[in-house]
Amino acid sequence: MTGAATTDRTGFVPRVLAVPAVLGLALLILPLGALVLRVQWSTLWSDVTSPQALAALGLSLLTGAIATAVCVVLGVPLALLIARSGDRAAGVLRALVTVPLVLPPMVGGVAMLFLFGRTSWLGGALAEWGIRIPFTTTAVVLAQTFVALPFLVLALEGSLRATGTGYEQAAAGLGAGRWTILARVTLPLAAPGLVAGIVLCFARAIGEFGATALFAGNAPGVTQTMPLAIYTAFNGAGVSQGTAVALSLLLLVTAVGVLLLVRAWRVETPR
Repeated sequence: MTGAATTDRTGFVPRVLAVPAVLGLALLILPLGALVLRVQWSTLWSDVTSPQALAALGLSLLTGAIATAVCVVLGVPLALLIARSGDRAAGVLRALVTVPLVLPPMVGGVAMLFLFGRTSWLGGALAEWGIRIPFTTTAVVLAQTFVALPFLVLALEGSLRATGTGYEQAAAGLGAGRWTILARVTLPLAAPGLVAGIVLCFARAIGEFGATALFAGNAPGVTQTMPLAIYTAFNGAGVSQGTAVALSLLLLVTAVGVLLLVRAWRVETPR
């Protein structure tokens, strides 16, 4: 019985394909290992706690948290709209939401600059009210929201579709209102997708670089997040390279922690 189960799991894939598979795995792991080997462990704490590093770290965490909150406010209704739409409408909406995932982040930054810049209709209207968005901390939040929102929407939408509407119909039949059904039936059932989306959304926000660089700039303490501080250091300015390596390690640990958290939630959540 054990041998049959093992055969079912492995299937009949040609064994020679293990060679490119191992090479692909090495391509993913070895660069990260090289990064870890370059860390100066004796000065790691001082590198991470330097004033420039703390400023970049604090700004990344603050703007990432705000961007995640914005994604929840906007993304939950959007995911509900997609999940409860017909197949054709849902396909179009899902494609539109997916665009930032496949679009080069710098293109997104240029697009946002053209939308909110002084020469645009929206940017000009905001300027008349004394509101300037490009190259401010607000621009960092908008750039992070732009690239992170699809993660939350797609994760939650998939969870909503999997749960269906049967329990919602039963609750409505018992006299529950729409808001009650949403708060006590729909969202609790889709909680695994919502939590996974929020965690992935935050991780993507604090790791955002391209759109932020073009739309928000790289002003220390104002728009210089951790990825921008790392880039600046390796171009000979800003924080030291030791600090840049330490911040890179911090981002790597954050990414791994996010993946483990999402996996643990999905494993422990009963289905």
